[in-house]
Amino acid sequence: MFEVVYMKADFEPWWMFDGWEEDILSRRTFAEELEAKEYLKGVLGKLREKYGNENVKKECFFAFWSEDEKTYCEACSDDLQVFHGVILLCDGKPFA
Repeated sequence: MFEVVYMKADFEPWWMFDGWEEDILSRRTFAEELEAKEYLKGVLGKLREKYGNENVKKECFFAFWSEDEKTYCEACSDDLQVFHGVILLCDGKPFA
């Protein structure tokens, strides 16, 4: 089973910190790899149009952000960058 996960957090998606799944905004499941990659291509295209910055790790983790989208962290008394992350998974694990 393949999944395309979209998350929004104050860290890049490849960190997959404990509890990262709480930051998921949407996830789509596919039986076939080709279907998942076609859907992923569309999601990435929309995010590329909207955000000026992008970073990719292992061809399965994608992070997008704009410099003006921040969130305040009370614990660290600072503004943190907000990242829009996309992850391609296969059977629950990153799929490169």
